[in-house]
Amino acid sequence: GGQWQLALGLLSRMPEMGVVPNVVSYNAAVAACERGNRWQDALQLLRAMPVATIVPDVITYNAGMSACEKGGQWVLALALLSEMPMLDVTPDEISYNAAISACEK
Repeated sequence: GGQWQLALGLLSRMPEMGVVPNVVSYNAAVAACERGNRWQDALQLLRAMPVATIVPDVITYNAGMSACEKGGQWVLALALLSEMPMLDVTPDEISYNAAISACEK
């Protein structure tokens, strides 16, 4: 759970190492933030992806919603769920489960 800082550091250093971050890199960092109970950082990464011309996918959104759920941010989790179809990202069972779990908190 405490390795989220390391994950963010590695993600930020990838370009200087000649490696271009992609959706998999961002998904891993969002998931690390989720496990570290850092919902704000997870959402910041999700929002930074289009700026870096990286398209978030269902895995990105699921990790973001799980981070919101752990942080008691059910409104944000539902907002992510509703935003997915507008960006041509199809929610799956995990998406709905994460949103439902967020509402339980």
